[in-house]
Amino acid sequence: MAAIPHEWILWIDENIERGVAPTTLIETMLAHRFDQAASSQAVYARLVEFGARKQGQGQVTPVERDYMHAGAGLQGIGNSVDIDGHRIQVVMKLEKPQVLVFDNVLTPEECDQLIAASRSKLSRSTTVDEQTGVAQPHKDRTSQGCFFYVNENPFVAMLDKRIATLMQVPVENGEGLQILNYPPGAEYKPHYDYFAPELPGSQTHLAHGGQRTATLVIYLNEVEAGGETIFPRANLAVVPKRGSAVYFHYFNQGMVDSLTYHGGNPVLAGEKWIATKWVRERAYR
Repeated sequence: MAAIPHEWILWIDENIERGVAPTTLIETMLAHRFDQAASSQAVYARLVEFGARKQGQGQVTPVERDYMHAGAGLQGIGNSVDIDGHRIQVVMKLEKPQVLVFDNVLTPEECDQLIAASRSKLSRSTTVDEQTGVAQPHKDRTSQGCFFYVNENPFVAMLDKRIATLMQVPVENGEGLQILNYPPGAEYKPHYDYFAPELPGSQTHLAHGGQRTATLVIYLNEVEAGGETIFPRANLAVVPKRGSAVYFHYFNQGMVDSLTYHGGNPVLAGEKWIATKWVRERAYR
């Protein structure tokens, strides 16, 4: 905060009151040659202060509410979660980074239905180019996949609602459900799911709902060997199990958590099917 002049702190406060998005404030400060980290820290620190002060008065603005919600990760999770009569069990919790493993997120029948609906739509998976923001195939990601738009049909809408409730975000903050198939030998080498703010290619994606805040990876089948979701910096590996899922959260107070560096180990036998849901700070467009 000391690196930001007082008049700019006042400017941040004024624009927060007006409901201006945090990313817009940070972009303006970058255009005036402020440091990326200092700008992000200043904007989100002021949002936290405003949110804490107003929350008890019921006067939190939509921008402040969205930020506080997105930055918190999963809160109040016990040993199970009941959503519209569907019980999901919590089987593992890791505090830093925040990683949870759930069982029975989807039923076996729901898993099979998603796989069947995806088979005819599959194409080579892509990654986001760091410099241009364009999605293109990459040697580090050898799966194939497809997307379903949010609420694309009644079945997908039901899953979108359940997943949003589990991830404690509005449905509209979610990107479309992505289905991925990994044949024998396919993998996804370790990477981040968030968009690195300092890279030119990230700006296009950040403009459509802000930063990604969390990921849910749902396993749709049993994998004979391999295919674990790995977190090398947390010394953690999650073994696929049909209907289970791994959740991880990586965005808070404008900062991203590099401990969520993760990947998908090569499939050694059989194949792997997963469904991935990414959620944003605000409504995704």
